[in-house]
Amino acid sequence: MRATNFPVVRGALFSFALLLAPLAASAQAIGYDGARHFLNRVGFGATDAEVREYAGLTRTQAVDRVLAGARREATLPPPAFVETPPLPFYKYREMNEEDRKRQQRLTIEQGLQLREWWLREMLSSPSPFTERMTLFWHNHFATGQQKVRNGQLMHAQNALLRREALGNFGTLLHAVAKDPAMLIYLDNAGSRRQAPNENFAREVMELFTLGEGHGYGERDIQEAARAFTGWSLDRDTLKFMFRPAFHDGGEKTVLGRTGRFDGDEVLDILLARPEAAEFVTTKLWKEFVSPTPDGSEVKRLAAVFRDKRYEVKPLMRAMLASDAFWAPEQRGALIKSPLDLVVGTLRTFEIRPASLRPAVLASTVLGQNPMSPPNVKGWPGGEAWINSATLLGRKQLLDRLFRGTDAMPEAAPMMAAAAVDDAKAEATPTPEARLRRAMERGMQTYAFDWDRWSRTVDRSSSVESLALAAPAVNAAPEGAQGLELVRHLVSDPAYQLK
Repeated sequence: MRATNFPVVRGALFSFALLLAPLAASAQAIGYDGARHFLNRVGFGATDAEVREYAGLTRTQAVDRVLAGARREATLPPPAFVETPPLPFYKYREMNEEDRKRQQRLTIEQGLQLREWWLREMLSSPSPFTERMTLFWHNHFATGQQKVRNGQLMHAQNALLRREALGNFGTLLHAVAKDPAMLIYLDNAGSRRQAPNENFAREVMELFTLGEGHGYGERDIQEAARAFTGWSLDRDTLKFMFRPAFHDGGEKTVLGRTGRFDGDEVLDILLARPEAAEFVTTKLWKEFVSPTPDGSEVKRLAAVFRDKRYEVKPLMRAMLASDAFWAPEQRGALIKSPLDLVVGTLRTFEIRPASLRPAVLASTVLGQNPMSPPNVKGWPGGEAWINSATLLGRKQLLDRLFRGTDAMPEAAPMMAAAAVDDAKAEATPTPEARLRRAMERGMQTYAFDWDRWSRTVDRSSSVESLALAAPAVNAAPEGAQGLELVRHLVSDPAYQLK
């Protein structure tokens, strides 16, 4: 009898062990490699000290610590100009040609200041995860300064995205729909009942909630556009205002529901659809886990999202603590974006530039200009980041950062050289060439403890685990250490992964 039952008992014990295995894994310390994997995904690089600090934590402890440290506002004060009133569009149109050109130059300068400020926040924030999520929502609700033409409005939207980055997606959706920068970018500020503009209605379904072709048709877009009529801006302050005379208050049918809907009610109809939770969850999966979503896992996480009434923090806790996120095959599965590469390199190796404008321009040259995504779809990411031109640009950037220049030059000579280069840049034929010139000029002006890295880095140190998310493609030269080893690691193809 005992022999007959033994296979059954053994099978039951094996099944029980399989159930316990994930629990045992999640209860273990994540270790150095796990901490580097985690911190690179939820932020922009990590220092050796930060990785060591997290290495002794379990998965849930690491996730909870990052979530607990999330912020609703930036730590650094924004550029002073954001406190000034925005320029009304009618005043811009009334300017003569010379004043208009002067205003255009000012707008460009303010945009660069705003980008510098945001990159410095990414670099120095005690909660890089907050900035990572702010950037994710910026790409999800893509809005560009090239059309908005107003730094004050772009900063206000950036503050909104940060405030609700880990809050409630429904709250964020409703706020973005009335955000002045979005109203301008998707042409809804002038939408009126006599001529409804369909841009926002289309994108709110296709790109913000349901996903392209998921459960809606052209008629739904047309009817929803009527609901958003009258959502406009004050002529002088550029703040949101509802204009009843422009609103179509008639009966509308959207996604099978009929009523005298306004814009907020249409957004609630979209949020009630299960496709919305799955669509947003899929995008977050591609951002944090892998480029290939696991259908069953996405459905499980989307159910968490719906059950928690679109609260983002419980969704991110479930995703970041999941077996899928920590699976070995996910290490190095994502390609670093230009901001990952630029800000992550500065942060990991504790490089502190005197100015971050060259870093902004470097990211732009490499294909990611913050606050100016290419279109309403945002940056596609993934393999789109890599082509022959950007690979060369990435190599040139890293060569410059790690070539071991001497101390940062004095400010006055640096500014004099910048003025000469700016004059030359005016004659340069393409914007890309001007940006490369600016990057070349500025990336040497930083403070980096070369002696420390030369003294502490050798083949027995953790620098390879710190720098690379996957095994190096090319073996380091025999006896390589110090800066030679660091330069070899950052030039390896594996350094482009996270």
